[in-house]
Amino acid sequence: MKTQIINAKVITPFEIILNASVLIFDGKIHGINRRNEKLEGVEIWDAEGNYLSPGFVDIHVHGGGGFDFMDGEVDGFLSIASLHASYGTTAMVPTTLTSEKEQLIHTLDTYEKALRQNHDGASFLGMHIEGPYFAMNQRGAQDPRFIRDPDPEEYEEILKRSHLIARWSAAPERSGAMAFGRRLREKGVLPAIAHTDAVYEDVIEALANGYTLSTHLYSGMSGVTRKNAFRYAGVIESSLLLDELDVEVIADGVHLPSPLLKLIYKVKGPDKIALITDAMRAAGTNVTSSILGQKDTGLPVLVEDGVAKLPDRSSFAGSVATTDRLVRTMVQQGGVPLLEAVKMASRTPARITGVGHRKGSLLPGMDADLVVFDENIQVCATFIEGKQVYNKTLS
Repeated sequence: MKTQIINAKVITPFEIILNASVLIFDGKIHGINRRNEKLEGVEIWDAEGNYLSPGFVDIHVHGGGGFDFMDGEVDGFLSIASLHASYGTTAMVPTTLTSEKEQLIHTLDTYEKALRQNHDGASFLGMHIEGPYFAMNQRGAQDPRFIRDPDPEEYEEILKRSHLIARWSAAPERSGAMAFGRRLREKGVLPAIAHTDAVYEDVIEALANGYTLSTHLYSGMSGVTRKNAFRYAGVIESSLLLDELDVEVIADGVHLPSPLLKLIYKVKGPDKIALITDAMRAAGTNVTSSILGQKDTGLPVLVEDGVAKLPDRSSFAGSVATTDRLVRTMVQQGGVPLLEAVKMASRTPARITGVGHRKGSLLPGMDADLVVFDENIQVCATFIEGKQVYNKTLS
């Protein structure tokens, strides 16, 4: 059966088409009708004048709905995917935390099982291994017990499962990080710069060795530093300056205030910015305390002011954002046009993750991953490969 979504403000990569319709067939976008004419012999879904957007692609997410991917439970993976789908995420990259090798391997094995059972939540695009090869000084909420240099004996064992890994974040100044970046590229894994004290010269070398993404810009990374009176550009300035680097932005309105959101957008533009939630298990809940990481051994955190914090409030400990909130924040606080905010939540992250040929854009031939939201960017319905997985009226 073909499905036609009518009476929609259709957001393509290039324009917002008013009072249009979209035809879905066999899980793909079959066509866009600017005249909004009802077709015969198809199932009609009325958007009632709301926006119809490509589904949001979250390339950095740890959990939600009370679950964390580090729990290593299939049901948790599926619950997180379902929870975020109700906020417009149609594809995601599940993310780990710094931990022992054995726990990382167990999480990857759990992901492989969940991948086969995920029928009603955001699609999985491969795992993001965040750590453990970080700068101790920039660890943030990452567990210091496990922070170390890249070790080929260790990461080669993990990379035996490289078909399950989309990306891996590391600090490029750590001993062995350049060889590590090259090895990731050989295995088809995206190396990203994260939790780092690197300076500009380190970043240039990292680019030459495969690192092309800055993980959560401004968070867990160096700014301008001084050595013997001389100033050195840090990863923040390098990420803004170097066109070759894509950047992630936690656009929850807390991690980065309005002026920084505006600065990043002005310098990098929507084609180089991926909006991410970096959401931990408290996302989509109303709790005031939670656990970062594995539920039995993770770090207790506070949830207040719309963000997770360490108990002493010295650092953020991941966000509790959902993707709709990212788009709202960029529009309302970043002053970004809706068309561009949607691109940063869909087309750009899809391109960065290597799935831009099939996801992230509302165009004929693409996967029918779609989200319907109202003028306040509140999600009304979510479709994944043409299947409706969330409808606000039924919730």
